[in-house]
Amino acid sequence: MLRGLIFDVDGTLADTESAHRAAFNHAFAEFGLDWHWDDVLYTDLLNVTGGKERIQHFIQTARPDLSKFSALGMAESVNRLFELKTKAYVRSVNDGAVSLRPGVLELMNEALAQGLLLAIATTTSAPNIAALLGRAMGPDWRKNFAAIGDGSSVLIKKPHPQVYLRVLETLQLEPAQCLALEDSSNGLRSATAAGLATLITPTRYTAHNDFGAAMRVVPDLSQVDLAQLRLWHAENRPVAALA
Repeated sequence: MLRGLIFDVDGTLADTESAHRAAFNHAFAEFGLDWHWDDVLYTDLLNVTGGKERIQHFIQTARPDLSKFSALGMAESVNRLFELKTKAYVRSVNDGAVSLRPGVLELMNEALAQGLLLAIATTTSAPNIAALLGRAMGPDWRKNFAAIGDGSSVLIKKPHPQVYLRVLETLQLEPAQCLALEDSSNGLRSATAAGLATLITPTRYTAHNDFGAAMRVVPDLSQVDLAQLRLWHAENRPVAALA
């Protein structure tokens, strides 16, 4: 029996990646760097989960000029860049640059009304979650979620299953009692490694990913209701993506 829904955040609850990319570029400029991540580069960087990890990967692979880092050192500079990026992203969310994807709030409200537990399992930061859901659901948004796992709550980020395992432990539910909702192959790998059936709602940044292990792939959550999810969860057979 389905008793809990576990949501990823970036890409799943909201199509956030354009705002994240802009926030990274804002942070680079504020730090005095001439780096610029365009859509093509950022799409590739999304294979790396976590903002700090993404910056570090870029440094290791693109080998940009690091002369601005000399005063603070590498680790502190990356931390400062991530702080600047987070502030820029939160400002953009508060200014209305990001909203929930179609069907997200309706499904959450339906699940809560029917007694299901809601949870979050993400690699993004707590301030990012609070900005997005506070704006969409109001100041008491946290009361709707029985468990929240974010980027600071685990040592190993997706595609490792640690964040899902932590959330399941908090919910005191078995994987077979829950459904994960994701938008990317890294999220899918994380959820399935934790034993969770997974519904995928891709974005333009993840549409090229391999979703062969997904329970279903749908354009967005306006395409389904809780009754349909219960049926699919009970069947839990892989099928072709819906157009």
